[in-house]
Amino acid sequence: MKMTDIDIVPIQRLDFLVSPLPWSFAADRRAEIEDYFTHLRRAKPRLWNGRVLLLRDFEISDATLQGTLFETDYASFIAWRDWGFPDRDVRACFAMGALLSCDGAFVLGVMNAHTAGAGGIYFPSGMLEPRDVVSGRVDFDRNVRREIAEETGLSVDGIAADSWRVVLAQQRVALIKVFRFRTSAADMRASILDHLRNEAEPELSDVHIVRAPSDFKLGMLSFVRAFLLHFWACDSGR
Repeated sequence: MKMTDIDIVPIQRLDFLVSPLPWSFAADRRAEIEDYFTHLRRAKPRLWNGRVLLLRDFEISDATLQGTLFETDYASFIAWRDWGFPDRDVRACFAMGALLSCDGAFVLGVMNAHTAGAGGIYFPSGMLEPRDVVSGRVDFDRNVRREIAEETGLSVDGIAADSWRVVLAQQRVALIKVFRFRTSAADMRASILDHLRNEAEPELSDVHIVRAPSDFKLGMLSFVRAFLLHFWACDSGR
C-alpha cells in the first residue's frame, strides 16, 4: 500500500483477527528490552508491563479494514516505539474516541506525568489488550468505550457516533470514531476535571479544548492535528 506521510480513509467495517505470531525483535533483543524497561520504571514506577496487541498485516478494500494482530508485552512495544520502530513490518494499532461537543469543539486529554505518553494531548485511547478479543476477533468499540470511561468518566451510551476513520501515519494505524455529545465543551471539561479529582491515579492531568487550528499545541501529535484538519474540511457542510 503506497501512502503519503499521513492518509485518512473512511471505513464502514473492521475485521481484525489475533494470531500467535512470533516477534523476532522481542526475542532477539530481550535483554536490552528488559534493561530499558527497568530504566523507564526508575523514573515512572507505575508503568505496567502487561500484554498488548500489535498489528502485523492489514489491507483496505470495499470500505473494510482487515488486519492481523499478535500479542506481546508492553516492555517490548515501548522499546520498539522509543527506538524508532526498528521492525518496519509491525505497526501500533489503536482506537481513539474523538469527543465532539454540541458547540463544535473537540475535547482532548493531556496525559499525566506518570504515563508513558506524559504531556501528550490527544483523544481518549489505549493499547489494545487480550480482553478486547471476542471469539478471536478484536472489538474496537469495546476498547474505545472503556478508554473513554476510564480516562474521562464520560459515558457514550446513547451518544451519536460517526463511522470509523482510519489514520495511517507511518508506523501508526489509528482508528478514530467521533462521538457527538449533546453537551457544551465547557460542561464536558468540568465533568472530566471532577472525574480526575476523584481518581487516585488519573491518566489525564488536564483537558484541552480545540475549536480551530489556532488551538493546536506542541503536545498534539501530528496525526491528531491531521485528523482534525481533515474533519473540519469534510464536516463543514454537515
